[in-house]
Amino acid sequence: MDDAARQALETDRLVDITTTGRKSGKPHRKEVRLRQLDGQPYLSNNPGTRDWAANLFANPEFTYHLKESVQRDLRARATLVRDVDEKRALLTRILAKEDALDTVEARVAGSHLFRIEVLD
Repeated sequence: MDDAARQALETDRLVDITTTGRKSGKPHRKEVRLRQLDGQPYLSNNPGTRDWAANLFANPEFTYHLKESVQRDLRARATLVRDVDEKRALLTRILAKEDALDTVEARVAGSHLFRIEVLD
């Protein structure tokens, strides 16, 4: 990954992701909010069911489409953060940056948090 892409992962707010449909096997592109801590990217959804999250359960490899400060497509892999205490700690730090600490417990209970490994 080049320096411009690395910088975009640290500073940009929105990206598109393309996941593989868990039933159809077809690509699905969706705009999501980019979240990161200490250079580590994460994906999280608002509480509730999201197709992109279900697709990542079935096929954790996907494509990040950087589109704000730089235009790049990056292959990536998602790993679900399963430990509730770790998830709470990470979401607390992420949501503190977004001035949304009042949503931590709802997010811990009703949303997914994926740690992202950029493969490119």
